[in-house]
Amino acid sequence: MHPILSDFRRFLLYIVACLLMGAGIARLLVVAGLTTMSYALLLSLPLVLLGGFLASSAYFVCRSLPIAHRRMATAVLVFGSASLISGLIWLGICHGWNKVLMFLMEDGIALQITSHLSVLFFLAGFALYLLALLAFDLYIAFDNMREAERREAASRLLARDAELQVLRSQIDPHFLFNSLNSISALTAIDPAGARGMTIALADFFRQTLSVAEKEKISLNDELRLCENFLAVEKIRFGKKLGSTFNVSPDAGQALIPPMILQPLLENAIKHGIRNLPQGGVITVTVFRRDQWLHISVQNPVGSAGSNSTGNGLGLHNLRQRFAAIYAEQARVTWQKTENEFLLEMALPYEQDRQT
Repeated sequence: MHPILSDFRRFLLYIVACLLMGAGIARLLVVAGLTTMSYALLLSLPLVLLGGFLASSAYFVCRSLPIAHRRMATAVLVFGSASLISGLIWLGICHGWNKVLMFLMEDGIALQITSHLSVLFFLAGFALYLLALLAFDLYIAFDNMREAERREAASRLLARDAELQVLRSQIDPHFLFNSLNSISALTAIDPAGARGMTIALADFFRQTLSVAEKEKISLNDELRLCENFLAVEKIRFGKKLGSTFNVSPDAGQALIPPMILQPLLENAIKHGIRNLPQGGVITVTVFRRDQWLHISVQNPVGSAGSNSTGNGLGLHNLRQRFAAIYAEQARVTWQKTENEFLLEMALPYEQDRQT
């Protein structure tokens, strides 16, 4: 679609610009003593409007020669020929319209188009069309750049979504296997416990499916997911597993990526509490400071020489997710001492608008 004719406001601006140019030409004719102002306006305004619409065809000439596949010699030949033809057409229009006005008006005020004036009209038409070609060529080049940027942004968005889907799918399957094995063992010695664990496991996976497709959920929703997860694990580990959540009142409605806390709790159990005879307590602390949400997960671990610290895949995936969503605005750090593992996150605070 033509960039001028497809936009009404742009079309009006183009018409106004043509009329102003026509008024300027009329003024020049009057200053040169060639005719009166009334005749000059009657002559120049329609001519410039026709010339403007003639120049608008330069857009299609530029579109017929894509910049990426254009040769300089071909461009010079086509642009020069189109400008030459346009200049001749406009010169013919000038002579024809002037003769019409001469027939309608008094001879004393009519404009006599001499050979010198004909050359000026031709050069004006030639230059106008050539400028239109260059202007539309520049417009198409910028439009192609904007389109390329839009395609690149869309590609980045698709790549980010694909990466997030992969990262979300990398939940440790051992949790499900261990839970099913525990349910199987409990059916013989504690049927009620097996039933309770089955219900808790179903609730956990039901909520997982409801939040996994969302880009962000409230912290309260994530905490409920963690509670369902811990309900399953506490049936397995009993009093060996404890948990404490310290959440400030203004942090509960913060928006966060789904399932960033649950894998951390799973790691805390798998690589920490499970290997301790006396068990331990997982402490989750969340608070808001200015425009940042701070989250920390702390759990006891075995000796520094223990081989149960894992390969760091879950923490690496967490950093990748934050990088895909927040770029460089989020931070994830962790440290391990002889008896404790501490992970800290800081991400931009976003309020859940639906609450």
